[in-house]
Amino acid sequence: MVSNSAHYDVIILGAGASGLMCSATAGYQGQKVLVLDHAPKAAAKIRISGGGKCNFTNLNVAPEHFICQNPHFVKSALSRYPSSAFIELIERHELAYEIRRGGKFFCEQRASDLIQILHTECDWAGVEFQLNTAIESVEFKNNQYVISSTQGIFSAYKLVIATGALSFPKLKATGIGYEIAKQFGLNIIPTSPGLVPLTFSDKWQTRFSALSGLSLEVAIHIKGRVFKEAMLFTHKGLSGPAILQASNYWTRGEPIALNTLSEMTEEQVFEALLSLKQSGKSLPKWLNQFWPKRFTQVWLEAFPIETVLSNISHETLQQYAKLLTHWVLFPANTAGYDKAEVTLGGVDTDEFSSKTFEAKKQKNLFFIGEVLDVTGQLGGFNFQWAWASGVACGVALTE
Repeated sequence: MVSNSAHYDVIILGAGASGLMCSATAGYQGQKVLVLDHAPKAAAKIRISGGGKCNFTNLNVAPEHFICQNPHFVKSALSRYPSSAFIELIERHELAYEIRRGGKFFCEQRASDLIQILHTECDWAGVEFQLNTAIESVEFKNNQYVISSTQGIFSAYKLVIATGALSFPKLKATGIGYEIAKQFGLNIIPTSPGLVPLTFSDKWQTRFSALSGLSLEVAIHIKGRVFKEAMLFTHKGLSGPAILQASNYWTRGEPIALNTLSEMTEEQVFEALLSLKQSGKSLPKWLNQFWPKRFTQVWLEAFPIETVLSNISHETLQQYAKLLTHWVLFPANTAGYDKAEVTLGGVDTDEFSSKTFEAKKQKNLFFIGEVLDVTGQLGGFNFQWAWASGVACGVALTE
């Protein structure tokens, strides 16, 4: 706990992934650092992510895994602090981890083990914390930033905004970072929920509600991208890794296309259907090799498809093959910020130096992490952006 009125070299608003990483980095370089957060505990999002095991980075981090109005912005920080650097950090602390499909790193036991490492780093770096502290105002006067809060008034020469974004409001997520950006004349790219389930019309729900809880491996095609992962049926629509990935690129009113036989092309499916026709075998039995039986039953009931193919024309078989590999769906909406893992959009990266994260218009004001218009795909990329942007900014705070 700190006193209710004190001066620091650096104040960081936000005790999440990027804020903790930035504070430790700056503290190690001799800066007197204070971290303020309105939540009762630090790193709440880390604690609940990845089913409580936190997918904290990825073996294959590259700029193309991120969405940003300026796609070049992420390159500098990611190259200077790659995933190998964070892995080296957690290995020094002997964190037990596992590597899953797609190069995803997870805590082997629980995310709190990772949080403890970050806390330890901050302790070693001499970082001070003031939690349960709501920010009332931010002012820049006499060449320093003055923060009025529910726990007192704090000042610093440099201010870092690491407040996160709008996803997970149950974890006390707010838009305060955007408000501060606007206060200092910084542009905001419109925000929307990202990595979020998609919902469908009542008619669609009635037809497929019996599949709720069922998972299916699919390949989703959207705007020239393909995501080959599991899809989960819910009471209101679709979720699972494949859908969350697609949601980052989906715009309301647009379709998504599913290949329900993800390892096969349309031509391969046509050839398989032709073989079924010639052999006289049933379509449901063949589909059950790839699909759960419940999905086969419901899906065939939803479409006018003959289950015995012996009298079906080649043209119709081609239509069946296309439907199986290009099932076109029109989601009604997303499940919103309550269910979103991240927020698309944010403070315009053109307002900042990609090396230091300092605002071009406002001296000694820095923004890092999710509050910026940078959104990673599913798979540990968003946390790697938090680590990389936090370190890059932390180093720049001493320059």
